Amino acid sequence: MPDAILLDWNTPVMDGFEFLRELRRMPEGGKPKVVFCTTENDIAHIARAMHAGADEYIMKPFDKHIVQSKFEEIVFA
Repeated sequence: MPDAILLDWNTPVMDGFEFLRELRRMPEGGKPKVVFCTTENDIAHIARAMHAGADEYIMKPFDKHIVQSKFEEIVFA
């Protein structure tokens, strides 16, 4: 398992939410820190992602500093 995953909501084959649910069901699937990134900004999407096991959530557009700070928050929290 990777240490961290930057996950987009809109992906081919299965969306990011489905991927996250499947990841968290796998052996050691709780290990990777997952930051969801998306253009979806309503509270229902954010709550759904967090309930499915996301560690953090960022909105597009973002830059490397935002991504870095989010991963630092969840790793050192």
